[in-house]
Amino acid sequence: MEEEEAELRNPFPSPPSHYNNYTSHNLKLLALLKERVGDQDADLGIVDQHELLSDQTDVPTWSLAQLEKPRVDWILEEGHYSVFGDTWFVKETIPSLAELGGHQLYPPDPSTDRRPALLAVLRSMLVTYSNLTDAIIEPPPPPSSSAQLEWQHQLEWITILAQNLMAAANDLRPVQARGNLELMMQRQLELRREETKNIHSKCDALEARLLELRSSAQEIAGSDQKSTAKPSGSQVTPPRARQRKIDFMKVQTSTINVSLEDMLRWAEEVP
Repeated sequence: MEEEEAELRNPFPSPPSHYNNYTSHNLKLLALLKERVGDQDADLGIVDQHELLSDQTDVPTWSLAQLEKPRVDWILEEGHYSVFGDTWFVKETIPSLAELGGHQLYPPDPSTDRRPALLAVLRSMLVTYSNLTDAIIEPPPPPSSSAQLEWQHQLEWITILAQNLMAAANDLRPVQARGNLELMMQRQLELRREETKNIHSKCDALEARLLELRSSAQEIAGSDQKSTAKPSGSQVTPPRARQRKIDFMKVQTSTINVSLEDMLRWAEEVP
């Protein structure tokens, strides 16, 4: 029995030894036993299974009621169940100091304001600590005295007060976790709002810059159109074309001058 309990408390326990009892033959015997008993609410542990199953073979010596599934209604009624030697509660709750066997000095109802009681506990702890220092410097009692020492009494009371403060703080763990979660979500929301604001400001700056570039491009395009739209008489020729025109006029002028001289000379030679 001790070995089985030690095995159940092992961090990685083996299956219970009675799992070998769940054979097909034994399950059929259990169903037949229920059928012959007739009463669904009857306790199979007190009936004589050997008499009811006398016509069957290999009837086990242990009670077939062990093969019954756990009664869920019983578990819900009791509020806890046992698995591998440990007790588990159906509804996970934080047990109070009184449920754990301690001396609770504050109201058990969480909806009640506990601050006055906790302030009283804190004041009692300060006063008890002062009394403890006074009890320590007192002379020791005679060896024949069997009375409890004063410092031991004060130390026990400090332990009770400290347990109440710790238990009250543990009761506030869900509230603290909820508050931390709210602060975390608010911080994430603020960060996202700041990032969104920075993105919008960047977009506004880029849009303004694009508008400036667009307006400057339109101004340049308008000035080019005005320069190309002037009349032909006042059209400004490029420098290279202007130089070519001047060279052509010089060549043409020199050619005309030579022709006139030749014509005058030829005219004089003619009789």
